[in-house]
Order: sequence, then C-alpha cells, then structure tokens
Amino acid sequence: MRHFKHTFSMTLLCASLASLASTSFAASPDLSERWASLRAEQPKMQIRDAASKLGVSEAELLASQIGKTVTRLQDGPDAASKIMQAALDLGTVMALTRNENGVLERTGVATKMKPEALSGDPEKDLERAQRIRSVAGGYLGGQIDLRFTLEKWQYAFAVVQPGRDGTLARSLQFFDVSGNAIHKVYLKNEVGVVLFEQLQKDFAAREQSAALKIVAKTLKKPEKNDSQIDLKEFQLAWTEMSDVHQFERLLQDFELSREQALRLAPRGVAQRINGSAVRQLLEQAAQQQVGIMAFLGNGALTQIFSGKITKVAASGDWYNVLDPEFNLHLRDANFNNGWVVQRAGVTSVEFYDKQGDLVVTFFGVRERAKPQPQSWIELTKGLTKTVS
Repeated sequence: MRHFKHTFSMTLLCASLASLASTSFAASPDLSERWASLRAEQPKMQIRDAASKLGVSEAELLASQIGKTVTRLQDGPDAASKIMQAALDLGTVMALTRNENGVLERTGVATKMKPEALSGDPEKDLERAQRIRSVAGGYLGGQIDLRFTLEKWQYAFAVVQPGRDGTLARSLQFFDVSGNAIHKVYLKNEVGVVLFEQLQKDFAAREQSAALKIVAKTLKKPEKNDSQIDLKEFQLAWTEMSDVHQFERLLQDFELSREQALRLAPRGVAQRINGSAVRQLLEQAAQQQVGIMAFLGNGALTQIFSGKITKVAASGDWYNVLDPEFNLHLRDANFNNGWVVQRAGVTSVEFYDKQGDLVVTFFGVRERAKPQPQSWIELTKGLTKTVS
C-alpha cells in the first residue's frame, strides 16, 4: 500500500509539472548532463559546490532541472514577499540561510503577525502595509525568526525531488540577481503537502524558462582611508548610541565598513580575538548552558536563533552545532578575525572571514528591558583573556 501511495504521488507530481510547463524549457541540456555526471561521480556534493565547479550560479544549475524536479516561480521582490507570506501556513518547516562561510538551519513553525484593523488614517495604514510586506506578514521572533531585505530577492523555485531517505523532499528556494542563494524553506510535515502544491500552482511563472538574467556580483566599495574619518565625532557618536540597532546608521553616516568601525571604536569597547575563538564560544555555551542568539545573514536576509545549544562537533574545516531543531555550520578555517564588542551596554561577539565579510554574530539571550546575563558577560571575557 505504501509503495502504491508513493507511485501515485510521483504520478501526480509529474502531471502537475507537465501542466505548469506551458512553454518550452530553455534549460541547457549540456549543463543538465554535466551536473548529472558530476552527481554520479560525487553524489554527496552540495549544489552550491557543484555550481562553482561547473562555472555557473546555483540558481542557473537549479533552473536546469525545470520540467523535471523544479518549477520556476514568479520573479521579483513583490512575488517573493507574497510567497513567503503564503509559506507561513505550511506548518513545521526547516528554514536555511547561508553565506559563503556559514549556514544556519532552524526547524519549527513560523509566527504570523496578528491582524490589525485599519485605522482610517491613510498614512498610518500605508505604513502598516509596508511593515507587513517588509517581514512577509510574520517571521518576527519565535522559532523561525527572519529579517528581510526584499529588494535583493529575485528568483524563486519550488523543488520536489527524492530526498536522501527516499521520500519526496519539498522546498522553496530563493536567489538574488547574481544567482546566489538567499533562503530555502523545506517542508517538514505531511499536512502541509496540499498547501505546498497549491502554493506551487498559484505562484508558478507563466513561462517555465530556465534562462535567467544573471548579473555579476557588485564589487565591495573600498574602505575610506582612516585619515578621512572624523575620529572624534565618530567615537562620540558611538558612546551616544542608546540601542545596538543604531550601529547600522552609524556606519552609513560615517561611511565605514563594519570592521573599520570596530578598529576605530573608542578605547576598550571593541577587542580583536582570533577567528578560532568561535569554537571556544560554542563549546562553553553548550557546556555551561548559556543561552545565545546567533545572527547569520547574506545581505538579503538574516536568520536568528535564540536558545541553548547542546551538541557541538568539528568536521574538517567546519565547526558545527548539531541539535535536533537547530544546526549551525561555520567554516572557521576561513575566519580571519573575531571581535568582542560593547554597544549601548550590550556585548556581542562577531566573526569576519578573510574577505572582511561578517559571517555570524552572537549575543546573550536576555529578556526585553533587562540586563544581559552575567553568564554571557563572563563567557565573552574568557574569550578576550585566552585568545590573542
């Protein structure tokens, strides 16, 4: 009976994909075949690494499977916002966000924003609509905690393919204009299958074309020379911060990169540590059961985990948290520096890679309007004492 259900499900899937493919696919047979050969040689290779090896973006490689296991969804930020808002109804999912040297995976149920009645004030109602759109109607706090920069979202796909355990794996996958992965949502419950299939149908692109207009990644703006910075004003502005969220505005106002700001910070508020200190931080957080917040993003999305961790382990160049509902993978072999930072009375620990990009930031879990736990403060002090 189980085999019959699986066969019937696959039949429906193929029929569904065929009905969506109203136009001819522009997938490159050559790319699809080269990927098939690479998978045969290295079946455990991740798609991101396969794309790099084949000289294409991850989005282009995924698009080569349109008409087989992939459905192209509507492009652009507005569509992405609506798709993510619809995904709030999927129930238990695994949300995956990554950058070049870090991956954060969180399993749980996303929280919807509570509906608000219209005020009748056009200006206030417009502000409310913009706020709902900017967070896709939810994902604030709770198990799936996301912060969106939607203008950077471009391509979206629904993917249905056999997983490693033989069952069908269903996911929504989002990419920027350069074809880099922004976010992936994996369905983790059977009840949500019908909703997933309806979402796939409702948001399918009219033309199921694999042709993507990939734009080369913009080069980072070079740092201003330190001598061009009004150091006195910058350090004064730092001391006047009343909230850690004001730091981004500070960077904009003084046209600084994050690490440059840390380097020029007032004496004693930003201390450089080795990148390898991330292992010490996670090991001690697990051993001492200190609650942490981990922020990991890629410029288009930041995902946040809050809670206690249990299992940590090294694997080659990567250091990992391997808990049932939370996985964090950090390629700390590519970390250059870490920093212990005090801003507006709050202590964070940040790690940057060899390109100067922020990989991950940690805070201690604390209740709103209450001091940060002493256990977190002591943990961070230990990092500065034992790592030079």
